[in-house]
Amino acid sequence: MTDKKPQVQIQQERTYPRFDLGQRWEHGLLVISATVLMLTGLPQKFRDLSWSQYLLSTPHRLEIFQQIHHIAALVLILEALYHIGKAIYQLSKRKLSAEFFPTMQDVKDAGHMLQYLFFLRKDKPKYGKYNFEQKVTYWVVFLGFLLMIISGLIIWFPIFFTDYLPGGIIPAAKLMHSTEAMVATIFILIWHFYHVHIERLNLSIFTGRLSEKEMKVYHSREYERLNRKSSKEINKPGDRK
Repeated sequence: MTDKKPQVQIQQERTYPRFDLGQRWEHGLLVISATVLMLTGLPQKFRDLSWSQYLLSTPHRLEIFQQIHHIAALVLILEALYHIGKAIYQLSKRKLSAEFFPTMQDVKDAGHMLQYLFFLRKDKPKYGKYNFEQKVTYWVVFLGFLLMIISGLIIWFPIFFTDYLPGGIIPAAKLMHSTEAMVATIFILIWHFYHVHIERLNLSIFTGRLSEKEMKVYHSREYERLNRKSSKEINKPGDRK
C-alpha cells in the first residue's frame, strides 16, 4: 500500500506594475536623507530643551550635527534636481502620466469620500492610478521640501544671499525652514504613515507592483482601464488568423 502525497495547488495572482526601479531608489534616498535631516535639525531648533542641550553640549558636537545635516541636505538637493530633471524630460517626450497631476476628478473623489465618512453614501469612490490622498501627499511633500531647500541654502550661505537680498531674508528663512520642517515631520508621521502602514500595508514602493486584488479594491478605475486596453490589444484585427 503506497502513501499518496497530498497535492499542493499553487495559485498564481496577477500583478500590475506600480513603480519602476528608479522611482524606488528615489524614494529610498528621500526617506534616508529626510530622516537624517529631521534627526539632526530638530535638536538645533529646540536648543532650550534639556535633551537638545545634552546632544549639543559642546561646540564640537554642534559642528558634527551641522556637518551631517549639510551632507543630508546635499543628498536631498541632488535627488530633487534629478527628480525635476527627469520629470521635465518625460514631459518633453510625453512619457509622464497625466494621472500624476490633480484634476477635478480628485475634487469629486474627495467630496465622495467625505460623504462616505459621514454615512451619506454607502460606497467609497473608485480611484485611478493615484487617488486624491496620494496626490496630496506627493505635492505637499514636494513643495514643502522645495521651500526647505531654498530657505536652507539661504541660512547656509547668508553672506552670498544678502549681497542681493535685504538682510531680513535671513531670519525669515530661519523661521520658514524650521516651521516647514515641523509641518513636514508631522504630515509624514501622521498622514502618510497612516495611509501607507495603518489603513493598509502598501509595499508597492519597495516591490514595484500591486496585486490584482489590491488593484480591484484601491484602484478599480485604473484596473478597469488596463483590462479594457488588454482586451482591445488581444482583439485587434491584425492578430486574428
